[in-house]
This record gives sequence, C-alpha cells and structure tokens, in this order.
Amino acid sequence: MWETYGLKNEDLLWASIAFQGGIAGQRQAVCGAISSGAVCLGLRHRCSLKETEKAKQARQDIRRKAGELVKSFAKEYGNIICRELMGIDASDPEKFRQFRESGMFEKKCHNFVRFVVEKLYELDEK
Repeated sequence: MWETYGLKNEDLLWASIAFQGGIAGQRQAVCGAISSGAVCLGLRHRCSLKETEKAKQARQDIRRKAGELVKSFAKEYGNIICRELMGIDASDPEKFRQFRESGMFEKKCHNFVRFVVEKLYELDEK
C-alpha cells in the first residue's frame, strides 16, 4: 500500500506491519488493510501544521476519506473486524498456520488489501 502513493520509504511499510491480523495477530481489531489505508491517507494528505487553515482542511479531508473507506469496506465485506472477516479465531498459532497453509490467507487478505488500494485511488479522484 505504501507504494500506492509512491512513498518508497521502507519505514512506512514497517510502521504498519503490526496491523497484520487486526493488530499483532489478535484478530479483535479492525482489519489491518483498513488501518494501513487510513495511515496512507494521512501521509498522502499531510501538510505543515504551521499552515493552520490548510492543516485544518487536510484533517477534515483525511477523516472524511477514511470514513468512506471504512463504510465501503463494511458494505463490501459485511464487517471490518479481522476475526469476523477471517472466519476463524487465529490467535491460536496452530489455527493460523492451518489458515495460511489452506490458501485462505491469500484469498481473503489479498482481496482486502486490493479493495483498500483501489478505494484509495478512487478517493483521490474525488
């Protein structure tokens, strides 16, 4: 996702790595794709806080776009919580290993990331 906006700094990738599996694999949080998308929106539309009015508008735009991202994701997939989306409680390392080996990780999670990236592009066109 960090490449979506041409933010080719690996620090940005590492900053969102804990979002995998909700947060740190606990599965009780918002899908990591959505969380990472919200971070990307903030980075994409950031500006100097010294520019008070511009920063105020940027914050409003980021919040609005993040809200649209969440709503559209929930509409598409019926939920935004990782555990519900995955269909398993993968806080158990063995269950998560089985889930990954089954190919469902790629099938589900990659679709979630793809959806978020496409939505980020769409939001930027507005």
